[in-house]
Amino acid sequence: MKNIANKRGFLLALLIITFLLSFVIGRYPVPIGTLLKVILSKIFPITKTWTDTIETIVFRVRLPRILAAILVGASLSLSGAVYQGMFRNPLVSPDILGVSAGGAFGAALAIFLSFNTVGIQISAFIFGILGVALVYLISIKIKEDPVISLVIIGILIGSIFTSFTSLIKYIADTEDKLPTITFWLMGSLSGISPKDVKRVFIPILLGIVPLYLLRWKLNVLSLDEDEAKTLGLDTGRLRIIVIICSTLMTAASVSISGIIGWIGLVIPHLGRIIVGPDYRVLVPTTLLLGSIYLLIIDNMARALTTVEIPLGILTSLIGAPFFIFLLLNKGRSWDK
Repeated sequence: MKNIANKRGFLLALLIITFLLSFVIGRYPVPIGTLLKVILSKIFPITKTWTDTIETIVFRVRLPRILAAILVGASLSLSGAVYQGMFRNPLVSPDILGVSAGGAFGAALAIFLSFNTVGIQISAFIFGILGVALVYLISIKIKEDPVISLVIIGILIGSIFTSFTSLIKYIADTEDKLPTITFWLMGSLSGISPKDVKRVFIPILLGIVPLYLLRWKLNVLSLDEDEAKTLGLDTGRLRIIVIICSTLMTAASVSISGIIGWIGLVIPHLGRIIVGPDYRVLVPTTLLLGSIYLLIIDNMARALTTVEIPLGILTSLIGAPFFIFLLLNKGRSWDK
């Protein structure tokens, strides 16, 4: 346990370092010394030696984007981790139940109807939740294995939403709306405002806190249904809690960031390599890893080229080779 605590301490320190360095990276770098003074000036009476422009960059531009990357990275990673345990499948990601496909359709529809930014986010959030609700309501009507039913219906509902999204892209204005829809679908945190972070903070918190408090019970979901019942736990109720929490987190994340793949698939595996499959330690580790990973990816997106690279492209370029490495590493099972 001491070794695991040291690893978590290292990850927490790495997150803090990455947080500070994120202000330095970019077209308008803010020195760490100046950054600390600007932040502390909101608490202590410090003589102002910096310009209003720097203060605007820190509080209106960089800080909201950094916080959004931390929240989205943590949410997608944790959702992927709990779903992989619940479905007993290492290839499961947060969009398995159609939340991302529903959110993508909601955003594409809102862009097509010329909604403003807030309207797009609300539409993506609502349709993301609606997608999962449809999956669950249909799956409970099927008298088969509940886990298999959820996966199958999730794939089907996701495919339907994806088809509707493709239809909207086909009929959208090619000069204006189609490029906007395409860029949104590739994922980005550009243009994030403090209000955007405030809007998604509560849904994400409502998803993370219950899963964190119930993390010791999440190990039971990895067992067979009969084995879990012999331990006296209501697996059906626990499964509903997991779905609701993961849906809230993922829908809120997708509403402000668009579709960012591979995080919820790869990061949980990396967490298992570091601390093992026990959800009591895997949950906090995954939260830290996801936050660090997306923060680094977002910094790369801002700094690698003069034009910002969509996050979905970078996460795919990095995540896919890493997952191939995991598959080739036959000496380590996903749940050991």
